[in-house]
Amino acid sequence: MARNTTVQADLHAPPITRTLAEFVAQHPSRGWSDAVDHEAHRTFLNWLGCAVGAAHHESTQAALAAVQMLQPAPQATVLGRKERVDMASAALVNGIASHTFDFDDTHLKTIIHPAGPVASALLPLAEVTGASGRQLIDALVLGIDVSCRVGNVIYPDHYDRGWHITGSTGMLGAAAGCARLLGLNADQTAMALGIAASQPVGLREQFGTMSKPLHPGAAARTGLMAALMAQKGFTASPRALEAPRGLLQVFSPKLAWHEATDDLGKRFEISFNTYKPFACGIVVHPGIDACVQLREQGIRPEDVERIELKVHSLVLELCGKKEPADGLAAKFSIYHACAVGLIYGRAAEGEFSDEVVTSEAVVALRRKVVAEVDERINEESADVTAVLRDGRRIHLFIEHAIGSTQKPMSDQALEAKFHGQADPVLGAAHATELLACAWSVAQAPDVRRLVGCAVASAQA
Repeated sequence: MARNTTVQADLHAPPITRTLAEFVAQHPSRGWSDAVDHEAHRTFLNWLGCAVGAAHHESTQAALAAVQMLQPAPQATVLGRKERVDMASAALVNGIASHTFDFDDTHLKTIIHPAGPVASALLPLAEVTGASGRQLIDALVLGIDVSCRVGNVIYPDHYDRGWHITGSTGMLGAAAGCARLLGLNADQTAMALGIAASQPVGLREQFGTMSKPLHPGAAARTGLMAALMAQKGFTASPRALEAPRGLLQVFSPKLAWHEATDDLGKRFEISFNTYKPFACGIVVHPGIDACVQLREQGIRPEDVERIELKVHSLVLELCGKKEPADGLAAKFSIYHACAVGLIYGRAAEGEFSDEVVTSEAVVALRRKVVAEVDERINEESADVTAVLRDGRRIHLFIEHAIGSTQKPMSDQALEAKFHGQADPVLGAAHATELLACAWSVAQAPDVRRLVGCAVASAQA
C-alpha cells in the first residue's frame, strides 16, 4: 500500500538552532539586570531544596540503586546523600529527586518546570570541572532561556498532544547550559542542541507515577551528554530544531517562530519563573488557596456539606483523580488537594504522604468536593463555594493563587520552604549553611563548598 508522505511543513523556517547557539555561546557573563540575577538565585535555591528534600524518597532510592549497577566512577554528588556517582548519573538522580514532590518551579506561560533539567545537569558538571558559581548562574539563566523559548514556540499544542513539556524541552536547556559551562563555541553549541534534539523524553500518561520525575532527570542527563559529545566532535544537523523534519515541526503544528528570538538577550524567561507553595500540580493551586482561606475564616471540615468548584478544563484533565491510592497519585487530584487545604491549612509534601491520602478524615472530605468545568475560567483561577450544613454558602473567587507571578512567594517564604525540605535530611544547621551558599553562589570561586554542604551529615 502506498503511503501519503505529504507533510504541512514550513520550508522557510528561521535558523533557530544557529541563533540560539550563538546567543548561548556569545552572550556576556551577567549580561542582564540585577532583578534577573536575583531570580536566578531564587530558582537555584528552590531547585536545591526540592532535590535535597526528596533525597531519600523511594523513587530516588530506586534510581540510585539502578545507576549503581553500572559501577559508576565517584565523580559527582547525589544531593542530600553520601553516595557519589558519575556526573551523568548524578544529573539523572538529582533531576528525579528535584521533581518527585512536584514542588519545583514553574514557567507559567508554558507550565515547564525549567530548573529540574537545567540545574540538575549543571551542578554535577560544575563540580567535576571546578566551575565558578558565576559560571553556573550564567549557564542556568541561558539554559532556562532556551528551554522556555522553545516551549513558547510550541505550547500548548505540543502539550495537548501528550508530551510532558518539561522533559521534551528540558534536554535542550540542559544541553545549552552545559555547552555554556564548558565554554563551547557557537558551532559546538549548535551540535549540542542538535544531539539533544534527537532525544526528547516525557509522556503525560506517566503523571502520578515515578516516571513523571524521571522526565527532568533523563532530560538533564541527555543534555549533559549532548554537550560532552559536541565538545569531543560528535555532530548533528545544524537545523535540528527548525527543519521540516526537525524537532519543532515534528513536535507541534503551532510554530510561533518569533517566540524563540523576540527580545533575545534583552528579555529573560527566568524572570517569569514562579515557585510553588503547594506540593502538587500547578493548576490546582487556586483551589487549594481558596480552601486555605476558608479555613482561615473559621470553616471546619465538619461544617461542610460540599465544596463546589468551577475550574478550567485542564484542571480535571490533569488532576481529576477522585480516589488516589497513594501520594504520587494524590498530587493529581483536585479533590484531595482541596480537602487537605481545608483540613490542614496547607498542602506541603506531608499532606501528600500515603498516610494522609488514605486517612478517613481526608477521604471523607474529598468525597464532598464537586468539580465542574467552566471555560469562562482560565487556567490560573478557580471559583469555589463552600456549602455548609447550616445552609450558608461561602463563595471565593481566586483569580491568581499565591506563588503566581501576580502574587509571588517572597524570599523569606522561599527560605521557609527550603528549610521545610532540607532540615529533615541535612539537619537545621547544615541546611542553614547550604541556604547561605545558595544565596551567594555567584560569588563562589567554585561550587564544591556548596555541594559539600548538601551532603554533610546526610542520612545513610
